[in-house]
Amino acid sequence: MSIKIPRGTKDILPEDSAKWQYIEKTAADICRNYQYEEIRTPIFESSELFLRGVGDTTDIVQKEMYVFEDQGGRSLALRPEGTASVVRSFVENKMFGAANQPVKLYYTGPMFRYERPQAGRYRQFVQFGIEALGSEDPAIDAEVISIAMEIYRQLGLKELKLVINTLGDNESRKAHREALIAHFEPRIGEFCSDCQNRLEKNPLRILDCKKDRDHELMKTAPSILDFLNEESKNYFDKVQKYLGEMEISFEVDPTLVRGLDYYNHTAFEIMSSAEGFGAITTLCGGGRYNGLVEMIGGPATPGIGFAFSIERLLAALEAEAVELPVQTELDCYIVTMGEEAKDHSVKLLHKLRQAGLSAERDYLDRKIKTQFKSADRMNAKLVAVLGEDELKENKINLKDMSTGEQQQVDLDVFVEEVKKYRA
Repeated sequence: MSIKIPRGTKDILPEDSAKWQYIEKTAADICRNYQYEEIRTPIFESSELFLRGVGDTTDIVQKEMYVFEDQGGRSLALRPEGTASVVRSFVENKMFGAANQPVKLYYTGPMFRYERPQAGRYRQFVQFGIEALGSEDPAIDAEVISIAMEIYRQLGLKELKLVINTLGDNESRKAHREALIAHFEPRIGEFCSDCQNRLEKNPLRILDCKKDRDHELMKTAPSILDFLNEESKNYFDKVQKYLGEMEISFEVDPTLVRGLDYYNHTAFEIMSSAEGFGAITTLCGGGRYNGLVEMIGGPATPGIGFAFSIERLLAALEAEAVELPVQTELDCYIVTMGEEAKDHSVKLLHKLRQAGLSAERDYLDRKIKTQFKSADRMNAKLVAVLGEDELKENKINLKDMSTGEQQQVDLDVFVEEVKKYRA
């Protein structure tokens, strides 16, 4: 019996990995321009971290986490998202005492959720995300949103829709919470068991329910915008003002609820409006979480961030027919004739690679014609042909594959000649 890949996972084959590398580098370069630094956290953490940080009323914790017990009897979980791990590291390593504040971090890596696999959604998926910890300035909210939009813009996406909302401060949320309970409680029996459990614990999560989203009470549910106190309203107004000054288009959607318990104030999602992208249009989600650091044992510290799936980003690029400018060309392919020439090519190949050039040769003792075909398949800019006669004369033949022009050069200056074509 053959062993196959687990359901909900995917191999990233060599022809695709170059796209992943390009996306990750583009996102990292943009983050560094904004003074965000990379952080890397473990793939598994104490399951208690996610119970506290993500929230025990969320689908992620209740239904989707991969939890296991290690040999020491400790309950561990494969991370289902990145924020809780970053905040844990922020607290444990006392980054709140760093000289430069706010602390700006970015990360990339695999996450794990046991959910029904479908197009663009996997049980192991890769997230890129950022977190800014230590500032309550609404300008940071706008900055975080602008980074996500800039990453998508530089990668070539155009069919995007930014949707924002505010969940308000604690006072506003409390008033909204009470209104939601009063609204749903008389008919909560008509809702799914998850919504019934959330009524008292976190009624805001009812608005995010996929099963009951068409229920008539959903359409008439109280809006958070009607319960904002002056401070929360002013905060949200400033976020909108800053986005406007950045010329970033957005829509306000008072029904937008992020799926994690730790959000307050700004919440946002970026969606693909590309034709044929699919039913699940969300590409990126994020928001502010001013109480999360305390929940994980740190001092009162405001924070905001976002995360997006690279798999879904690739699907959006495909829907818009965007071709990433990944480098697939080979600088030089060495074709050899004869045993001595083949032996000498090992040294030449090494010199080319040491000079920072991409280079390859044949390892299967194939005929000249087949070696040239291999060079073609690898999109070689140059083919260097070395035979016994050329080796005796300390020469090598160079062929420019784009023009067909050929020249003979000394082996002593071979690497320098190849470099000229790189420029």
